[in-house]
Amino acid sequence: MAFVSQFHWDCSAIHGSSVRRPQPRATAPRAADARRRAGLRMVDAPAQAQAAASATAAAHEDSPLLVRAAKGLKIERPPAWMMRQAGRYMKVYQDLAKKHTSFRERSETADLSTEISLQPWNAFKPDGVILFSDILTPLPGMGIEFDILEDKGPVIQRPIRSLEDVKTVHEIDSEKTCPFVKETLGSLRREVGNASTVLGFVGAPYTLATYCIEGKTSRDYLVTKKMMYTEPQIMHALLSKIADNIADYACYQIESGAQVVQVFDSWAGVLSPIDFDAFSAPYHKQIVDKVKARHPDTSLIVYISQGATLIERMAKCGYDVVSLDWTIDMAEARARLGPDVKVQGNMDPAVLYADKAAIEARILDTIHKAGNVGHIVNLGHGVMPTTPEENVAFYFETVQKFRY
Repeated sequence: MAFVSQFHWDCSAIHGSSVRRPQPRATAPRAADARRRAGLRMVDAPAQAQAAASATAAAHEDSPLLVRAAKGLKIERPPAWMMRQAGRYMKVYQDLAKKHTSFRERSETADLSTEISLQPWNAFKPDGVILFSDILTPLPGMGIEFDILEDKGPVIQRPIRSLEDVKTVHEIDSEKTCPFVKETLGSLRREVGNASTVLGFVGAPYTLATYCIEGKTSRDYLVTKKMMYTEPQIMHALLSKIADNIADYACYQIESGAQVVQVFDSWAGVLSPIDFDAFSAPYHKQIVDKVKARHPDTSLIVYISQGATLIERMAKCGYDVVSLDWTIDMAEARARLGPDVKVQGNMDPAVLYADKAAIEARILDTIHKAGNVGHIVNLGHGVMPTTPEENVAFYFETVQKFRY
């Protein structure tokens, strides 16, 4: 290999004068060798990445479609499911709810939770079957009691407002306090096999903290924000405890049969970017780091309602998939997130009240803008209670017949 010799100049006294005499360095061959080695490394890095991708593809050759999509593998069509797909818009669910009027009974009794989780599977064959539960379900296992009232929604019996209150929050033992979750997830895996992906889900620390602090659902989250700005040490202490427990609860779901887990930070969209960085992002990272340390191969999805301004921050938390609501165009989201971030979403649930031509057009628009790798079709929020079931069926049929 040709190279240009490098020289340095040495000054010597000859006959009382200084003569600058060029002397060849012995470093040129070493430099050339270094360049060759660097060149080899540059060639090896893409090769190693390709080998890793091939190994992942081979390992998941028989995995369900949604699992492969969440890993960015080549697939024949995008998978589809719906947030809140098990529940109130289905007549079969409404009939069951008349017999079992308590939401907590329905969600915390394994036989009922399994039956409800499978209702949309039996009707529409979605590519994801999600556990019928609630983001508040693990709270009693941490020492935070709650109830869900039909006319008021969730109510925390003793809101957390002080450091003394935070000290009452203890480590969760999911096996002891949530055995019905394990039983339900195991039943779902046995029922659907590899024909669909079983999803677990958890609430994110900030969203759970808003319920714990406010004591109920809130419009403005003023009690929570006052704590953030006037007593941040209380807020951070609570968030850290919740994050640790939720990470353990997510691992429990994975160990019980969940193949993918979605983290709902439903109310983080009310935060400014600077407050998200302070009060939400660190605790997302705490969850991701702990779960990935125990289950590195399990994909994690993050969802924030009204979170269009936060999508880059969501991705930086370490999640595999960013779930988008309808307030951002899918093409814009793809451009902002880059090709390596997988996405989910993002049709407005209200589109399902339209005629079939409009529904199909919106679905196809979303799919085409998302591209043919790393996209899971979903709504931008939960399906609405009065959505016509035949339109839900058409939604799934449209995606299922599509081919890239």
